Amino acid sequence: MSVDLEQLGLAVKRLQHRHHRALETRLAQIGSTLAQWDALRAIERQPDSSTHRLAQLTFQSDQSFGALANRMLSRGLIERLTGPGRAVRHRLTPDGEEMLRAGYVVVGELLDQAFAPLGPAERDTLHALLLRLLDGPDLLAADRP
Repeated sequence: MSVDLEQLGLAVKRLQHRHHRALETRLAQIGSTLAQWDALRAIERQPDSSTHRLAQLTFQSDQSFGALANRMLSRGLIERLTGPGRAVRHRLTPDGEEMLRAGYVVVGELLDQAFAPLGPAERDTLHALLLRLLDGPDLLAADRP
């Protein structure tokens, strides 16, 4: 018997939601949020990126990322630099780097726990299957002009 696709999609969403709730709780203990830590990670991986690019990388709107960046700026976690034209570039400060490192520990511990029921081969298989789905058809393509 084949799994119901709606139930499969719901299971993926429920697992993601569980991870997000747990990460919010654990990251709060180090003074961060999941959105903030994800933004720090994106800035570390692509320093000098624009607000628009960082919004894309963190699955946020430009306006939401801008508001988040303002909060991180006021906490001294990032700095903003003038880029070409009206672009604003972002970089981590030493405090931002420290918060990011602390978050990596929290996230790593949680993911170790979350994926502990799977052996290495099962993790590899799950990863390969998810990548295959992500490489599939662009489901928004038909909705674009």
